[in-house]
Amino acid sequence: MELLPVLQQRWSPNEFDMQHEISAGEVDLLLEAARWAPSAGNSQPWAFHAARRGDARWHQLTPHLAGSSRPWAMQASLLVVNLSHLYVADTDWKYSEFAAYDLGQAVAHMTIQAHSMGLACRQFRGFDKEALTATLEVPDHWEITTMTAVGQAAPTAQRSPGASSRDNTIVWPRD
Repeated sequence: MELLPVLQQRWSPNEFDMQHEISAGEVDLLLEAARWAPSAGNSQPWAFHAARRGDARWHQLTPHLAGSSRPWAMQASLLVVNLSHLYVADTDWKYSEFAAYDLGQAVAHMTIQAHSMGLACRQFRGFDKEALTATLEVPDHWEITTMTAVGQAAPTAQRSPGASSRDNTIVWPRD
């Protein structure tokens, strides 16, 4: 048995190719891959706000990027805000206690689809969450969890530290 090559080759670049433009069809395909992720009770407690570089949505997102993520995120062809559906509207009832886990699976599906298309993804939390929530008018029962930068890795891009390290995996109980 062997690890799938698309998983083996996946990495998060520290630079994206500014010349690369992602098509609307490619964005649709990435979101479709996320839609096919498994979720508890098939609840699909996720939503995505996708913004291609230069469009109106892009200009809503970029002012909220933190200094640590701004240099490489601004180079990406696509920024995706990843949201989880936490509560039933106008209640304190959990929509799904697995919402964040399920969102993670959907983002992983999107990431692997992107890599199979020759694109790279970098997940991040370096942004002003409160300001972005207000800008996008996110309802109280939803939460912005993370963002994903998508594009072609720049030829000079380097792997993020620890991207291929197996030492970070903890198995319980340890043998």
